[in-house]
Amino acid sequence: MQKFSDNLLTLDNADHVKRIELFVADQPVGTLENKPGTQGSIKVYHHLFKVYGEINSDAAVEGLALYAEHTEDAENHPGKHPNIDRLLNVLDLDQTLSMKIIAEE
Repeated sequence: MQKFSDNLLTLDNADHVKRIELFVADQPVGTLENKPGTQGSIKVYHHLFKVYGEINSDAAVEGLALYAEHTEDAENHPGKHPNIDRLLNVLDLDQTLSMKIIAEE
């Protein structure tokens, strides 16, 4: 099984991203800030945005695979990994998240 840390090495740099805003039907549902502890999630969500343009079911499946061992931990401990929980919710609720990337100026 791949490890999350190894998967991050395969993704493009996302240091320029200040934050990622998430929406359902134009209503804000979350924000990922580029700060210690969430930089891996910034890379994952930035990658999904570049590939899919949104978080749909296909993007959620890929994102959960990228999170690797953390996905199982999130499934066993809801609320511990909110950025993974969002991807699980996309699948469970059959919803799509639109995204807005805010870059450093």
